[in-house]
Amino acid sequence: MSVLLDQFGRTIEYLRISVTDRCNFRCRYCMPLEGLPWLPKADILSYEEITEVVSQLAPLGLRRIRLTGGEPTIRPQLATLVRMLRAVSAVEDIALSTNGVKLPTLAAELADAGLDRVNISADSLRADRIASIARRDLGFDPVRSASAAESAGLAPIKLNMVVIRGTNDDEVVEFARLTLAHPWHVRFIELMPVGEMEELTFEHVVPSDEIRARIERELGALERTDGPARGNGPAEYWRIPGAPGSIGVITPMTHTYCERCNRVRLTADGRLRTCLFGNHEVDLRTPLREGTPLEPFVRQALAEKPQAHALLQRRNGGLRALSQVGG
Repeated sequence: MSVLLDQFGRTIEYLRISVTDRCNFRCRYCMPLEGLPWLPKADILSYEEITEVVSQLAPLGLRRIRLTGGEPTIRPQLATLVRMLRAVSAVEDIALSTNGVKLPTLAAELADAGLDRVNISADSLRADRIASIARRDLGFDPVRSASAAESAGLAPIKLNMVVIRGTNDDEVVEFARLTLAHPWHVRFIELMPVGEMEELTFEHVVPSDEIRARIERELGALERTDGPARGNGPAEYWRIPGAPGSIGVITPMTHTYCERCNRVRLTADGRLRTCLFGNHEVDLRTPLREGTPLEPFVRQALAEKPQAHALLQRRNGGLRALSQVGG
């Protein structure tokens, strides 16, 4: 098999697929309050087109898929896409990143269609603060949504908290305590100041070392662990001794992990983006709709994939918002 390699010899086996640019939240770190101009429907890849992209990349070594947005669960009949992707025999793992609002009603259907696991964005456990960060009050309860996913058999379940100094950083211990009661993996993500979210700056970043120190002051020394069996990605994991769950940190600002990057991103309108904060994209929609094989275009993109992101130099590759590429 001819695997997908970038110019630095990294094997690419993981594709994050944005199925929509729309979202029912306006999270302060992800999208401007007024939103963005939505992509025309004709520009959005159909489920059949997304499946064709995956079908062409699977023989080249694609094994893992993550469905993102915007918010992927607001695209109608998402389970249909999951079922179509599950039928691609080489794909080993299908995951979903979601704000969790619709999981209580969709989790079982998505699991039945073949979804393996779910990451839930949960930036607070307090209803008023959730509404403030999301700038929408949709009655989201992260514990309820995670429990619904667990009941549906989706595993491992990860709760992703973007830690923002002065906004929700006083809740990290409360989140860590969830791992004492549930076999969930709570992950603390360093804030990535991007694009037009000017109210959030590098001064709002809480380093992962500080997060872990706060937890240890309250809950005792943490022990290193391998974390969940599937989908570890860039996170490093610890565990409160005896806890069924784990605590992870994702450190794009203080301890970059670009040397281990194994992923690329497909935007909702069919552009292959090789780095979250890079400025290089290759159009796959045009050759896809013309019936032209995609492999040469994908290999061209990987030949230009950067060695590392430039966010620390305050360059974000032209992103106006993280919602444009699904994070």
